[in-house]
Amino acid sequence: MFRHQGKARTFLHNLRLAALLSLVAGIVNITGVLALKTLTTNVTGHFAYFAEEIMRKDYSIAITFLVFTLCFLLGSFTANTIVEIVLQRKPRLAHVVPIALEIVILTGVALFFGTSSIYEIHGKIEAFLLLFAMGIQNSLVTKVSQSTVRTTHLTGLFTDLGIELSQLFFYKKPEQQTKLKTNIYLRLSIISFFFIGCVLGGFTYGYLQIKTLLIASFVLIIALFYDYLRLKFFTITRMTH
Repeated sequence: MFRHQGKARTFLHNLRLAALLSLVAGIVNITGVLALKTLTTNVTGHFAYFAEEIMRKDYSIAITFLVFTLCFLLGSFTANTIVEIVLQRKPRLAHVVPIALEIVILTGVALFFGTSSIYEIHGKIEAFLLLFAMGIQNSLVTKVSQSTVRTTHLTGLFTDLGIELSQLFFYKKPEQQTKLKTNIYLRLSIISFFFIGCVLGGFTYGYLQIKTLLIASFVLIIALFYDYLRLKFFTITRMTH
């Protein structure tokens, strides 16, 4: 799911990656909205909020929204830097460190923070950390899937989905239809699991509050453990043959 690169990567690898990490993004998205009343999985809206606060001359909160975007950027930069460094030494662990860092951040926020506001220092730090974590996830998923999968926001997905649905009426060759239907299925899977994550997270938030993020951490642990078990299985299989 994480380890396969280039031609070794299949549609099934991307589908598993998309399903699990879109679920995580959905959980983090609704938890951030309910706990902080702000977006914590993408930065598109924050540019509008930044401009709005500039117009209102509330420069302190405008800077906060600007920092939100920079935290997402820093998360993306950090994830790719880690991957490039680890790839040179232990390629099989290139994905483990960024995901482990994301798990630590989400778990830390779940255990040491609570419902707050971006107008308060604790709320700012909480949002900074969540955006940083989602920057890590989006960067890693984009790199691993060769830009096929993105899990933290849906705008581009709906754009691509609309284009591909339209192309079904014009590209009639069997191989073209197969490729289009595969892409459509993948995008619908990402959207569906993001939606499931939002609903699951929203329902659970009523009971666990910010600790809902522990579910997201648990899903990431499952993803790593699944990848580890598959690696061990194939290693043992090769040795026995």
